[in-house]
Amino acid sequence: MTGGPEPISAVARAAIEQELSDLRTERETVAATLRGGGGDQTGDRADQADELERGTDLARLDRRIADLEGRLREGAVAGPARTDAVGVGSSVTVRFSDGTETTFQIGEVAEAHDPTLVTADSPLGRALLGRRAGDTVEYVTPGGRTTASVVSLGDTA
Repeated sequence: MTGGPEPISAVARAAIEQELSDLRTERETVAATLRGGGGDQTGDRADQADELERGTDLARLDRRIADLEGRLREGAVAGPARTDAVGVGSSVTVRFSDGTETTFQIGEVAEAHDPTLVTADSPLGRALLGRRAGDTVEYVTPGGRTTASVVSLGDTA
């Protein structure tokens, strides 16, 4: 993102808190299925492989939970999200060099195939962060460098 603590809009905060709740529930479920390292080695190799996989899942969940908790702490340090410039949680209408206009949400993480979401760490998202209506940004696409103009913005909160 911009290198410093990034503010979080109310909508983005709610989405992160919901994801955290879901991940914690999933973690409890996975943790309950682990044997807990006792000396009992009954079961075949498939059972042991399944146990290892659940341990890997638990580690993945722990990392994601830590990432999200860190992001919430960072957002608290940064203060409230600005509404006069593009930030995480903003709704921004962009005019591309071919004249088409599209409204996007600037988000923390990509949701499954949501064409209206641009992540803050994508080339377009990075270019838009901190910009205001009327600004023109340049960013890199697979086809090369291109420009887009910020037509309007708003907070999705």
